[in-house]
Amino acid sequence: MNVEIYDTTLRDGCQGEGISFSIAAKLEITRRLDALGVHYIEGGWPGSNPRDAEYFRQVRTLNLAKSVITAFSFVGKVGVPPEQDESLRAVLDADTPVVTVVGKSWDLHVQAVLRTTNDENRRLIRDAVRYLVSQGRRVMYDAEQFFDGYKANPAYALQTLEAAAEGGAEIVVLCDTNGGTMPWDVADIVAEVGRKVGLPVGMHPHNDCELGVANALAAVRSGAVQVQGTINGYGERVGNANLSSIIPNLKIKMGVNCISDDQLALLSGLSHRVSELTHLELSPRAPYVGRSAFAHKAGLHADATMKLRQSYQHIVPERVGNETRVLISELAGKGNILLKASEFGIGGDLNADAARRVALRVKERESEGYAYEGAEASFELLLRRALDGYAASFEPVGFTATSDPNRCVTTVRLTMGGKDLAGTSEREHLADALWAALIGALSPAMPALGQIEFVSCEVEPVADRSGAPGRMRAFVTVRGDAGRQWRTVGCGGRADEAMWQALLDSLEFGALKGAVAHV
Repeated sequence: MNVEIYDTTLRDGCQGEGISFSIAAKLEITRRLDALGVHYIEGGWPGSNPRDAEYFRQVRTLNLAKSVITAFSFVGKVGVPPEQDESLRAVLDADTPVVTVVGKSWDLHVQAVLRTTNDENRRLIRDAVRYLVSQGRRVMYDAEQFFDGYKANPAYALQTLEAAAEGGAEIVVLCDTNGGTMPWDVADIVAEVGRKVGLPVGMHPHNDCELGVANALAAVRSGAVQVQGTINGYGERVGNANLSSIIPNLKIKMGVNCISDDQLALLSGLSHRVSELTHLELSPRAPYVGRSAFAHKAGLHADATMKLRQSYQHIVPERVGNETRVLISELAGKGNILLKASEFGIGGDLNADAARRVALRVKERESEGYAYEGAEASFELLLRRALDGYAASFEPVGFTATSDPNRCVTTVRLTMGGKDLAGTSEREHLADALWAALIGALSPAMPALGQIEFVSCEVEPVADRSGAPGRMRAFVTVRGDAGRQWRTVGCGGRADEAMWQALLDSLEFGALKGAVAHV
């Protein structure tokens, strides 16, 4: 079975709160969607704003391999002939081979929103489609509010589809615009439309009941040959159906031929890049593409995954461009440690007994207030320190810090190869002062450390083993010269002690990785 993927991230997705793509971003997303193998890319509504109109001018210069660009419009205004309608003229000026037009299917909307008759609405649909076809365009018809309209007046809802067919539409796409339809109703209605309308049927679900993906799959099972949605489910209100989930469900779970295996492996990268361009953080728990989608924390799960990858994973994550991740915490067992050691490239240096000892050490330190799940650089150091022959590039001796409301003065002392090193710094904040003093002491001997950028230090109180408060934990984030970040953790009776430990780990980790850029 073949199903076409129709992406409307650049039009419907832009209706999501807080989303506004530049033209450059829209063109980049277009190229990535084409590489993914999406059949149709709805670039926008050229009659609605100058930015979309400019996108359609610039997108013509892209040499797309697969995707067909489509322009979007309403079917026109009541009482205005299609050849005089400005919105229809704009989609023709966009010069796309395919045009998608949307019209009303619910008689309530026809009468209360359009304020016209049912017959006039049918004529509006038929004449708009017929005019666009006469101008050499392939026309797809989006039936807005179709499921609500069908439940209210099935005969009339079907008549609006027939009007599109009479005009020459090549497909009718049923829109669950309010996102309130249940999957079993979608399945029944799509099947009924397939029996009664002599055109292919598509599905355009919204996600207001968190059923957008389920409704898309239900429609396909009932004969829909096209699914419309957005990357990461962006869209108005709670969003559209999420293509980042629909595509792998179709391809892997249902065996539907929608994109190739090689293209599917690009999915996670595309999802994360679109998230970056929206400036909206992608949920780590997003199915298939989220950073936590294949992350294992429990020792039992990690041990089983090490022995048999599919034991606690419903697919091989590389199929969608993701990866298996093992998390380190007090729940970690030997399996977590061995998998993590393999990830760090030192799996062959760690035997089962050593892994058990490291797991016990992690449990002990986490009971003291450390937290390694969010500080993998510190965990890698802990792991390497358990190996025979590991030696840090430098050793800490101690630090002093004095402060008043306006400044902090710190002095640090270290040793390297038998030589004493010292650094002093004055800054407004303690963490900044400690960092600057450490860099001043170490960078003459290890210039690469001077390229590391201090990003942040977060300090929080934690309880001791008895549950009583009084200890402090610090997380430090730094960035190497290739843009790669790493995070470390420190813990102590005072905030400055916790900062000191975390800052030392961050620099020891940078020194361990040598050129830093390879971290």
